[in-house]
Amino acid sequence: MAAPDQAFLISIEGAIGPATSAHVADGLERARQEDAAIVILEMDTPGGLDTSMREIIQEILSMPLPVVGYVHPSGARAASAGTYIIYASHVSAMTPGTNLGAATPIQIGSTPAQPEEGEEKAPQNVSEQKAVNDAVAYIRSLAEIRGRNADWAERAVRNAESLSASAALEQGVIEIVAADIEELLVELDGRTVDVAGESRKLSTKSLSIVQIEADWSTRLLATITDPNVALILLMVGIYGLFFEFMNPGALVPGTIGAISLLVALYSLAALPVDFAGIALILLGLALLVAEAFAPSFGILGLGGLASFVVGAAIMFDTDVPQFQVDRSVIAALGVLGAILMIIIARVGISSFRRPVKGGKEDMIGAKGEVADWHDGRGHVFVHSERWNATGPHDLEQGATVKVEGIDKLELSVSLSEEEDART
Repeated sequence: MAAPDQAFLISIEGAIGPATSAHVADGLERARQEDAAIVILEMDTPGGLDTSMREIIQEILSMPLPVVGYVHPSGARAASAGTYIIYASHVSAMTPGTNLGAATPIQIGSTPAQPEEGEEKAPQNVSEQKAVNDAVAYIRSLAEIRGRNADWAERAVRNAESLSASAALEQGVIEIVAADIEELLVELDGRTVDVAGESRKLSTKSLSIVQIEADWSTRLLATITDPNVALILLMVGIYGLFFEFMNPGALVPGTIGAISLLVALYSLAALPVDFAGIALILLGLALLVAEAFAPSFGILGLGGLASFVVGAAIMFDTDVPQFQVDRSVIAALGVLGAILMIIIARVGISSFRRPVKGGKEDMIGAKGEVADWHDGRGHVFVHSERWNATGPHDLEQGATVKVEGIDKLELSVSLSEEEDART
């Protein structure tokens, strides 16, 4: 179905991650298939993951129709990854009261010294320097493709500079300042843009807006790729399988655990995971399980909790706050692990206090009945089982005996006190 009289509107809200990338890719593909006149990316984002940002930019650069990056509504921003997307768009626009910039790819743990006026912020280590240089080359290449201010783009990366809408227009970072979508369409009308190597004159005044909503799969992806949800699913999965192994045949914990674990692994595959964090979490859980089978007066359990908390804190390798695990979630899961450890310890201690219900120990002192007897040997019934037995010579059939010992499959019995009293 052709839609040359329609402008497709795709909203990018919040941190840019795998779900955002999937939503934009689906929207651009639909616009391509339906031959829309233009696509408007409406943005309000603090930034996001580098991998997701690059996926979006690759989709924009390969589009055979114009893509307009638009920071909207008033008060919105296109920081960090959003700035790169603005530079990649065929036409860039902002609403008054918005800003863009602060495109430095990594954040330094300590507060760096601020550069003097006119100086660039010096990277503090080789890793940061490599990341900054790569980001500078990338955003400058986008600026050169679209004919925008490459020098300011570099300063946005190196010095984390930001611009308001009017300043961005003056410095050649964007082409349009428009208060709303309708004004944006008016400002776009008549402009000539380069699309896939060809000049195209835009005719946008009479276009109707089609809002592209995220489908259910994208909304599900957005939910499960939340680091807090991913960590919780991972814990539910591991605990579910653990309880299933402890109680074979229960089915419910095993089924829930398997599903949760698979969903967690899928979400972790889409997120920037630090494998050291995953290893520490698995080690912590292994130590908690070991505490159940090899009581160590809490040493293994405490070590497991410490390993789990540290692993959860470093689990996701990103400086984007929206893709880091919330401390309250880590604390809650740590408390849950402590409760589990206490329960395991209580069960272990109480099991030592209970009488033995099977094995050799359970046989000693048990009562039985003589089945047949001759010259100090015969058979007795104990616990409804027929046993070979030795004992006093004068035992008679039907007499009640007490088990004194067991040697392999032969019992040593004596006449019970009740039977002796009757005689």
